[in-house]
Amino acid sequence: MPGVISLLDLLTQDGQAMGLLTGNVRRGAEIKLRAHGIWARFNFGAFGDDNSDRNQLGPIAKRRAEAALKTEFARQDIFVIGDTPKDIACARAFGAVAVAVATGRYSLANLSEHQPDHLCRDLADTKDLLFRFGLR
Repeated sequence: MPGVISLLDLLTQDGQAMGLLTGNVRRGAEIKLRAHGIWARFNFGAFGDDNSDRNQLGPIAKRRAEAALKTEFARQDIFVIGDTPKDIACARAFGAVAVAVATGRYSLANLSEHQPDHLCRDLADTKDLLFRFGLR
């Protein structure tokens, strides 16, 4: 995905913790992300083999993040960045901020119908959004 490396660099330069939440099974996600050299960027996560219902993965990822970092996170401080309506629904299911990015098969108009908290054209827009939230 164009821009993903610079976005990850931006998020990790100030020590931001990053988790991976995906409907893929853990091993499948690891294979995909290792191929692009970014698997090690994620400190924790939740995967399809944790629960087949993606909407149940957010609380799992949150618990793992809190255990790994020994802190509690307010739901409004958790951003789910995704490119499908399922990603928006997943964020909504546990009260996280839903950031939809039109880099996949869903257009801005399609994603807008699902009312994400923020809608971005691409990952460059996402970087600008995160900067506005002070996450840079």
